[in-house]
Amino acid sequence: MSDLSSLSAAITSLEQGDVILYPTEAVYGLGCDPDNQQAVERLLSIKQRPVEKGLILIADNYGQLLKYVDDAKLPMDKRADIFSSWPGALTWVMPAAKSTPKWLTGQFDTIAVRVTNHPTVKRLCQQFGKPLVSTSANLTGQATVTSIVEAQQQFAEQVSFYVDEPLGGNTQPSTIKDAMTGNVFRG
Repeated sequence: MSDLSSLSAAITSLEQGDVILYPTEAVYGLGCDPDNQQAVERLLSIKQRPVEKGLILIADNYGQLLKYVDDAKLPMDKRADIFSSWPGALTWVMPAAKSTPKWLTGQFDTIAVRVTNHPTVKRLCQQFGKPLVSTSANLTGQATVTSIVEAQQQFAEQVSFYVDEPLGGNTQPSTIKDAMTGNVFRG
């Protein structure tokens, strides 16, 4: 995706409500437009993931996440931990804005969000102008794909665009922490 035409093709896929595959800090992710219910439902169907589990949003900056997060509910004493960890591979579960759709939050009144430091994802979010849904590229309960070839074999035409750029080098998916309590959901 190092050239502009590839970036443009990935953005076009997102704008059309399609699902793309892209590299993140540690694993390949499946992503789509978080505001497009049909796109999110398609992603959940591809992954065989129940909507009740909720999804992660990945962004270039915190401003892109403000539409989905109830920022007023974040205590001042928690903000330093959150904002000092970004950009990076730390996902925070925060209070969701009342307007955040259930197809993103699932059964929860929270939303999992991350400001990434992965250059490819940053460029995608900058060009798209908002965050992406970000979930590991695998069928629920199975191992994550480790290459573009493996992803294409597993997902074929279900994924409209494959962003063929390197992973970020982390060995584990992002840590997920509760912004209110600090409890670790995934370490």
